[in-house]
Amino acid sequence: MAVDLVEDDFRLRVHDSQAVLSSDVADGPITPWADNTVAARAGAVTFSATNAASSTVGGKRFGRDVGVAYSRRVLSDAASFCWNTFNQPSPADRKPVDAVTLVVEDIGGVAFTSANGVHLSAQYVGNYSGDVKTEATGVLYHEVTHVWQWDGQGQANGGLIEGVADYVRLKAGYAPGHWVKPGQGDRWDQGYDITARFLDYCDSLKPGFVALLNAKMKDGYSDDFFAQILGKNVQRLWQDYKAKYGG
Repeated sequence: MAVDLVEDDFRLRVHDSQAVLSSDVADGPITPWADNTVAARAGAVTFSATNAASSTVGGKRFGRDVGVAYSRRVLSDAASFCWNTFNQPSPADRKPVDAVTLVVEDIGGVAFTSANGVHLSAQYVGNYSGDVKTEATGVLYHEVTHVWQWDGQGQANGGLIEGVADYVRLKAGYAPGHWVKPGQGDRWDQGYDITARFLDYCDSLKPGFVALLNAKMKDGYSDDFFAQILGKNVQRLWQDYKAKYGG
């Protein structure tokens, strides 16, 4: 399948059954202007989505049950949710990102983010049993968080990075039923849902904790950030957390 991308005044054109959409964060009017293409005028950030696996089982399911237009809106909504969660009302507070893209591909795994591009597995979509639209939405919130979160200049451990992304997914209301319950897990930095639940506990001690932690991670990382914000080191906080839930 030939894909022809032409960037013109923040518009992206894609042919042969693909659709790429772009909009500003306010999600302005969407105007069809070419076959199988929908575009909107972009503002400070553009969001685009394309299904590059439309001929596969998973790609067909994505097109039927999720769709590129809905996914583009999720990218925009998730970005706004990240900015609110991280207390970043001004573009000057955020990462200097001017475009976020999603490509649905015939790959294994679930999804990954590289730079400002999110890649979603069509195989995962095709094999998922349950409400795939809600699941895909939650996965996109997680992945979009990776675009916008600070990572301590590469010094923060992966468990915390993934935990922050799942924390955003949790607070957005897209935590799936198979996630661990509060208090479960072996280590605070075990990652994903385990760390997300712990961060939610920390945020309950001081509302806005995750925003403060993320801000500190702009220029570097130290476990001491927990003590600086909450007055207890992270291991003591983990012990308190486990004790609260009988862990």
